[in-house]
Amino acid sequence: MADDDFSAFVTAQLPGLLRFGHLLTGDPTSAEDLVQTALARTHLRWKQLREPAAATAYVRTAMVRQQSNLRSRLLSRERSVATVPEQSDGAAPYADLDERDAMWSALSRLGPRQRAVLVLRYYERLSEAEIAAVLGCSPGTVKSQSAKGLARLRDVLTPEGATT
Repeated sequence: MADDDFSAFVTAQLPGLLRFGHLLTGDPTSAEDLVQTALARTHLRWKQLREPAAATAYVRTAMVRQQSNLRSRLLSRERSVATVPEQSDGAAPYADLDERDAMWSALSRLGPRQRAVLVLRYYERLSEAEIAAVLGCSPGTVKSQSAKGLARLRDVLTPEGATT
């Protein structure tokens, strides 16, 4: 019976978990791996979860922790690309994509905790209390990490010499 409950949970939550994983990792393939790992760990503890409604938060917490561990281990590695991206002229039809790519790049420059807080807050639209529960910290920590993360994003996204 517990396996049926877990299967139903995965079926219902998988699209949202994949979206959350993509926001954390910036890559859909890495997101699938992250979700799979978190769900495998959750399945091992499924019978011990007291609140079935808290299962989504449990999986998100596992994903954030796994991503933080992976990110710290892989921080020194570089990514190679097949071709050098072209510069946008500002009036390009892909300006929205350029802005989104700039945001992804800026998010990748944040620490794992700040990135997780901002993704949970602005992409997943969780409250500070819900974020604190997912990350296992106090709401005050969520507020400070959010403020520091937003300040860092402003620094990264503001062109040099520009005033805000």
